[in-house]
Amino acid sequence: MTLKEKVGQMSQVRHFKDMESDNDIAIKFIGSVIHTQGPEPGEDALGWQNRFRALQEKALSTRLGIPLLFAVDAVHGQNTFEGATIFPHNIGMGATQNPDLVKEAAEITAIETQATGFNWTFSPCIAIPYNEKWGRVYEAFSESTQLTSTMVAASVAGHQGNLKDKETVMATAKHFIGDGATDYGIEGGNTSLTIKEISERLLPPYKAAVKAKVGAVMVSFNTISDTAMHAHKVLIHDTLKKSMGFDGIVVTDWKGYSRFGKNDVVNAGVDMVMAVDGDLDVFQKGLHSAVVKDSVSLERINDAVKRILRQKFRLGLFKNPYPEPSLIPKIGSKRHRDKARQAVRESLVLLKNKDRTLPIDRKIEKIVVVGEHADNSGLQSGGWTINWQGMEENYSGATTILEGIKSIAKGSVVYDKEATGKHFDADIAIIVIGETPYAEMFGDIREGAGERKLTLSKTHQEYISTYTKKGVKTVVILISGRPLVTTDQINQSDAFVAAWLPGSEGDGIAEVLFGDYNFKGKLPHSWPKSVEDFKGKYGVNFWDTSINPLYNFGYGLNYTEE
Repeated sequence: MTLKEKVGQMSQVRHFKDMESDNDIAIKFIGSVIHTQGPEPGEDALGWQNRFRALQEKALSTRLGIPLLFAVDAVHGQNTFEGATIFPHNIGMGATQNPDLVKEAAEITAIETQATGFNWTFSPCIAIPYNEKWGRVYEAFSESTQLTSTMVAASVAGHQGNLKDKETVMATAKHFIGDGATDYGIEGGNTSLTIKEISERLLPPYKAAVKAKVGAVMVSFNTISDTAMHAHKVLIHDTLKKSMGFDGIVVTDWKGYSRFGKNDVVNAGVDMVMAVDGDLDVFQKGLHSAVVKDSVSLERINDAVKRILRQKFRLGLFKNPYPEPSLIPKIGSKRHRDKARQAVRESLVLLKNKDRTLPIDRKIEKIVVVGEHADNSGLQSGGWTINWQGMEENYSGATTILEGIKSIAKGSVVYDKEATGKHFDADIAIIVIGETPYAEMFGDIREGAGERKLTLSKTHQEYISTYTKKGVKTVVILISGRPLVTTDQINQSDAFVAAWLPGSEGDGIAEVLFGDYNFKGKLPHSWPKSVEDFKGKYGVNFWDTSINPLYNFGYGLNYTEE
């Protein structure tokens, strides 16, 4: 291979619908394409496959005919495709404490991801969140290193299976390392944990991922003791690759090359660069020049290309580079949705159940359901759903919580969206409240920045007060990507359920509320008692014993307990 071909294999570009970027595939010997926010590859799944087939043909037309890797952030199902099965986010999957279910969810995600033309997913996120202020808490399984490690191994096994099978995809452990343990929960901030703490608390899930033969590891935006992780040779090259024996691809995060020291990133051990938003020429010309000047060794380039080609061979792309149309009917299939509904049921954590308020008798005469989250699949699914930042509207193929309640209840069900209907004659009020969708830094909670808070909005607090003040028996369903300070609302309510971000199968919640299934979920994170708990660098977690949580990690009631 020429140096230009090698640097090309190390380049990952964004999918766009224009001839110039299409021609770059062959002219610049691109190794990988990612689909993010932007132009849809096609009108339906076959259109997506055909689009990627056309790009693959460009790659195969080159002298060496090296196939492309097609990557996507399919982090809770194939969440970029409307109509796919959307699972609970990882925080909910962590609450299930069921690795077999995590594996099955990953297997289904792999099928629907391949069915839309991809062979690589940037999942699972295996961060250990230290502060609920961090905007990506919901992408992680748990604050527990042990639980996270167990779930990671299951997720990697589910996604990858036999990699040459067209129903599997290459998985990515992310973000290496310390992304969830930054001071004050700032996305991309500084992680001031000691190397010993990192080794004991944060590295074990990566060891589990490497043992499960994960195909890729994505580097994190944060710094470790003020050194950018993207350029941290001790942790990337020495620890991950040499000590842990990782033989797959190390990939940057978004624009990681230009943001974090350019060729220092490659020298640290990064193999593939997201050369996006104007970075392609900067990266390719910069790296080519660095090799010529011997500031980046040809040995380092050869190692990177070897790792990339190795994964392409493991995926069987040289023999079968194209997506499989026969998988398309499996997208959003009944079997897949049934499994996602099971995941919703098992993820629910019952925090309070005064006087056996739950389960609800399906023959009860009148139920009032309150809150915009009750009838909105976008709100119930969170970020990374259809759009990068999620959406606040319904999307196709999903079932809302209200629809699930109506399908089970035998009596009258009325919807009081904004708690203005004065249905105080109801036998019970089911009030669904929570956060609006967000992803990455847009979900961070910072003093004086943005409207996100550790508490419920005043409007949602009033939804609850409106009915509790009238003596209506009240069940609160919290839709959120993290534990929130809800002490007052828990005290107000008769029953309180942490439902996390359940995804497309909202009716799974109703099945548990009416007693068709029991509660199984256990808290994957300690639950805060007060905003005063967040004065320090970290929030409420079992690493910091100086803060007494409202509920400890692992707490969760069922129908035999109050």
